[in-house]
Amino acid sequence: MAGISIREASITRAIVNSALKLLSEYSSVDVAIVGAGPSGMTAAYYLAKAGLKTLVLERRFSFGGGIGGAASHLPSIIVEHPVSEILSKDFGIKIMDMGDGLFTVDPAEMIAKLAVKAIDAGAKFLLGVHVDDVIYRDNPPRITGLALYWATIQMAGVHTDPFFIESNAVVDATGHDAEVAAVASRKIPELGIVVRGEKSAYVGVAEDLVVKYTGKVIDGLYVTGMAVAAVHGLPRMGPIFGSMIMSGKRVAEIIIEDLKGNH
Repeated sequence: MAGISIREASITRAIVNSALKLLSEYSSVDVAIVGAGPSGMTAAYYLAKAGLKTLVLERRFSFGGGIGGAASHLPSIIVEHPVSEILSKDFGIKIMDMGDGLFTVDPAEMIAKLAVKAIDAGAKFLLGVHVDDVIYRDNPPRITGLALYWATIQMAGVHTDPFFIESNAVVDATGHDAEVAAVASRKIPELGIVVRGEKSAYVGVAEDLVVKYTGKVIDGLYVTGMAVAAVHGLPRMGPIFGSMIMSGKRVAEIIIEDLKGNH
């Protein structure tokens, strides 16, 4: 732009000062959600809306998790009633009634609006970070936060020490591998956490079971979405996303009750 002289050093200072301020502010939060997929973003919206300081940590440099690749990459997401009403009312997402109790949603719209609603509610997203470990206290046994570093470092395979995020509640929304619960299971065997792995598809029961088993694994650690199926050995449901939304909403309700009940 004519007449404006921008120094390269000024750009660096602006980036560093802003980023360090954000990292400092969010080094301690009410809720840290690992995974910006459908369950994680849904949970983030309801948690932030309830006034809880919420941070979403995502390994990729984008939102959505499995939404974009749903249904073998075809541009259609399937949900059922009453999830269609939740998406329409709470997130402003357009739905199409396909009969047989099924509704379709555009995946790009779903990704964008889940993210925007969560951000507008007050949730903060930190992209490109890899969660390497949990923070643990043993008196009484409790997960109290996360150890993480930049995903590019993890991809490069080089060693570096992590930085820490303290959190009153950690949500594993990492999907099929339940990565946070798996770390806690491996590193803290005395907790007795077992990641059983999801079973084969059985849509008729999987949708209800994922929501039913959503919640606390141990104090401070919660699971939502497909991480629930992985921890509890539940069937997978394939290309239908109703339980992902309901599970995210449910874990938020549980955490709100747990945290606000302790104040």
